[in-house]
Amino acid sequence: MHDRASKPPFDPSIQVSPNNPCPFLRGLVGEGFVDGGTVPLRTLSQTIANASGETGLKKTSARIQVRGVALIANGACHILQSIFWGAQLNTLRGGPLDKLGAGSRILGVDGRVNEDEIARLAGFGSTYADPDGGAETGLNASQIQTFMNDNLKRAGKQARWYYPILMKFEWPILLKIMGKGQGDDRYLSVAEVRTLFNERKFPDRITQRVVAQPVKPPSLIFRAAGGLVAALLVFGVVALRFPDQFQPMLPGILGDLVAPPLPAHVEPRAAYWLEQNWALEDRHWFHHASQGTATFPVPYRWFMALEQPRLHFFAKPGMLHDSDHLQRFGFIPSPQTINTDDATLRRFGYANVYDKTEPVPARLWDPPVNWGPQAENVDGLPVGFARMTGVADPTTGQIGEDRIGLTCAACHTGQIQYKGIAIRFDGGPAMTDLRKLEVTTGLSIAYTLLVPGRFTRFADRVLGTSASAEDRDALKQKLRTISTFLIDWEKTYAKTIAGKTRLNPKTKREEPQENTEEGYGRLDALNRIGNQVFAQDMAISGLSGFEKNLHAQDAPVSFPPIWTVPWLKYAQYDASIEQPLIRNAGEALGVTALLNLSDNTPKDRLFRSSMDIKNLIWIEDLLKGSPPYPKKQLSGLTSPKWPSDIFGDAAWKIDDERIKRGRKLYAELCAECHLGPVDDKAFDAEFPAQSIWSSPRWETIGNDKFLNEVQKSVKGMGTDPAQAGVLATRTVQVPGFLKLDPTQNLNAWWNCNLPDISSTDMPYSLGLMVLVDIVSRKAMDDAKIDPKVQDAWWGKRKNCPNPGPQPADKNEPGPWYRARPLNGVWATAPYLHNGSVPSLYWMLRPAAERPKSFCMGGDRDYDPKQVGFAVTDGESCKTGQTRFSTRASDGTDLFGNSNLGHSFDGTPGPGKEGTIGRPLKEQERYDLIEYLKTL
Repeated sequence: MHDRASKPPFDPSIQVSPNNPCPFLRGLVGEGFVDGGTVPLRTLSQTIANASGETGLKKTSARIQVRGVALIANGACHILQSIFWGAQLNTLRGGPLDKLGAGSRILGVDGRVNEDEIARLAGFGSTYADPDGGAETGLNASQIQTFMNDNLKRAGKQARWYYPILMKFEWPILLKIMGKGQGDDRYLSVAEVRTLFNERKFPDRITQRVVAQPVKPPSLIFRAAGGLVAALLVFGVVALRFPDQFQPMLPGILGDLVAPPLPAHVEPRAAYWLEQNWALEDRHWFHHASQGTATFPVPYRWFMALEQPRLHFFAKPGMLHDSDHLQRFGFIPSPQTINTDDATLRRFGYANVYDKTEPVPARLWDPPVNWGPQAENVDGLPVGFARMTGVADPTTGQIGEDRIGLTCAACHTGQIQYKGIAIRFDGGPAMTDLRKLEVTTGLSIAYTLLVPGRFTRFADRVLGTSASAEDRDALKQKLRTISTFLIDWEKTYAKTIAGKTRLNPKTKREEPQENTEEGYGRLDALNRIGNQVFAQDMAISGLSGFEKNLHAQDAPVSFPPIWTVPWLKYAQYDASIEQPLIRNAGEALGVTALLNLSDNTPKDRLFRSSMDIKNLIWIEDLLKGSPPYPKKQLSGLTSPKWPSDIFGDAAWKIDDERIKRGRKLYAELCAECHLGPVDDKAFDAEFPAQSIWSSPRWETIGNDKFLNEVQKSVKGMGTDPAQAGVLATRTVQVPGFLKLDPTQNLNAWWNCNLPDISSTDMPYSLGLMVLVDIVSRKAMDDAKIDPKVQDAWWGKRKNCPNPGPQPADKNEPGPWYRARPLNGVWATAPYLHNGSVPSLYWMLRPAAERPKSFCMGGDRDYDPKQVGFAVTDGESCKTGQTRFSTRASDGTDLFGNSNLGHSFDGTPGPGKEGTIGRPLKEQERYDLIEYLKTL
């Protein structure tokens, strides 16, 4: 290192190799702080840490990160050389950290500065007040990010996936070290950047930091030891800093400490919501109306104050609630309000030019849906996130902080992507991964408690910067209590499941319970609801010993579409629920509505919950619309239509001749189970006997008609039996003081004609039915709903077990799956109840030929030809995607993941389980697909 006193003046300055393209390192060399050739890692890391102005642990963290980056700066084959001798600053160009034209381009390969590029940099900034007086042009963190994004865009196909990672070590670090101002007002001066590039010279304040802390050259022994330590640390640091790339490679507990990998966020170039008979105000209310759930384990303010569980040594990590971050879990962005300009609405897919009609708001329907005030989304959270205000603790009755939860739109709002365009529709299956979000939220809480500096920032956001030490300590204790409960519950779950078995209906053998990965677009909702209500809610209520009710999440299903569902007699794939209020209230409890099951509270508080019963009724009314008879048409939320008018691509155009041929095939092959289409007058005219509107399956219940869907035996259909077995085989135990007594209660309320069943040991299906029934009645009473209104809300559809096909058919033994009408089927990929078939094309091929392994999530494009997702069997998954596979790594079948059944491979009949139709010719297959697009 040069002695500062002997450093020559700028003209002539110390020469810096043009093969050192980093402006900050060029400044260190030009100022004489380090040599221009090989620099020991200790010297380099300590010098840069000194320049940063950090102290204590933050300074140590900075040194570790610099050492890790410098270790790999010259490439993998030079790591040992870097450890023992140091980084070679004059050979950085062309190395792993060089972005090869995807950077700022301010410095050419000859070492000359391009002033036009500095002017371009300034064009991304704005004018800031200089703390030393006057004003100057600069860039804050957000503007720097925009600048870097534009660099990548300019590079086009030359850019690589890891370039955004490299960029985090460049301009954001310059801002951290050389920035002026504080907080969000901190900016990087363009004038100082120009000086750094042209003169290799730092501002005096930076120079003084380095001069005041001289660095002594390390001994060879210390250098070797430090290098080895760095080599051991670098992998862990990089893995924590870039979990998307490295988390899958980490073993055991180390992997559990790293956030799960997520696909990169890709901003669509355009977005459109399809017309479905909902006005804009109806849609936005549905997206953010609270069901009374507290899905996330912290209050709303706390959630908004949490940071992403990723390590950022020179900059603050992003916020957990950032819309771009939550979109990586598959959520759809949503505006803060619909009362804004058209440009903003169009950015979110609203107010698009393809709307053909302006739907009548639900408040003006007949009958009207008089839902409450417009749901707020002031923090710009994605679709499905809802703020619950005025939250009363069900146990104490005390009003607490606002909570944040998921509403039904989180799982039942769909989106497909095609060549950079996003098509969105309500009521369709979401492509979210809720398990990854659960894990990420838990890690965010843990990082807040453990990573230096995070709790201080968290407390500043929650309490304010002037909060007392006592208030901060109290907040930390509350957060630690939540973290401890989450960790202990995960351990309890794992320990309990490890000791339980299940009957495999395919092998007829007992085997250990294990989770089946849900992944993007799938959730084991029924088992999750049981685990929440009969285990975790009981634990939270102070009841011990009921963790034995836990069951592995081993029957994941694709989120079902919910258009038309209000007019179907039975919901759920397994036709298990008839009563709509029980269906919706059970779902609300499953996504963590607060619930009091404690025996230490007054009896009038038992079964009290945070469930918003009014909103549940309004949501159902909004989906339902007016009765389908006598008009013979569906209203409410209608299924989305094939969006051929949005795309100019020929692949989206409809072939009328194929449709005519496909209509005949539908009548031959599909109508027996799925019935005629709900909105095809040509079909009704050509095949009147198969018209859904003349079907005898419409059943009058009360004053309205409901469609009693066709139910088929799981065995006969040959599809995966796991989901149908959840309610058929799972049992639960409950404390006697709850007096659930399914026989007495359900027989009295609904005339279910149940045999005598224990009030403490019972089938899970009956336990859930009676508990949700009691909680719903309690919610109505607590809300002071008039008894006549309560009767109207309940309607005449019963809360009783499904007896199966009526009249009973010995050829269709239970359990059963129901066949729904196929309107909107094009928008519901992947197919079968467990999401095991990627497209309609593969649904219409023999089951044995279907892909057994494919990837979901991320920016996977929709395929308009196959109608679904075009996959290659066994394909490699992109970063963050989840893999669906029918088989485990050892070759055995994965429980819940069979993709067999519903197969077009022969003549159906006895002994041919899974065969439902003859093999199709390729032209027939595409003819039928073409017709299904129009439903």
